[in-house]
Amino acid sequence: MTVTIYHLPRCSTSRNVLAEIRARGIEPEVVEYVKTPPSREVLRRLAKDSGLGVRGLLREKNTPYAELGLGDPALSDDRLLDAIEAHPILLNRPIVAGPRGTRLVRPMALLDEVI
Repeated sequence: MTVTIYHLPRCSTSRNVLAEIRARGIEPEVVEYVKTPPSREVLRRLAKDSGLGVRGLLREKNTPYAELGLGDPALSDDRLLDAIEAHPILLNRPIVAGPRGTRLVRPMALLDEVI
């Protein structure tokens, strides 16, 4: 079973989800997305597969979201992807892709929809 977590080690939710995946006997592929940002194509796939769309992947808290004016509903997906590529911290976390789907695992109960 292949499971990938887009992880930020300093985020307690992300750490807890990673620990829960491991507690279930799965060693996931861990992508520390701030160090190794996912490609634009991967971001598009995560947006589609999670059902969130590109805007739904954005994190507002403790990011440059407001400074960059990303709340503007007129911004295109390409503009939002440009922002995530330039500032990977904008990607919300943790996103988990597994055999049953892809989800932003907030709250933890959503992990059951993925693995």
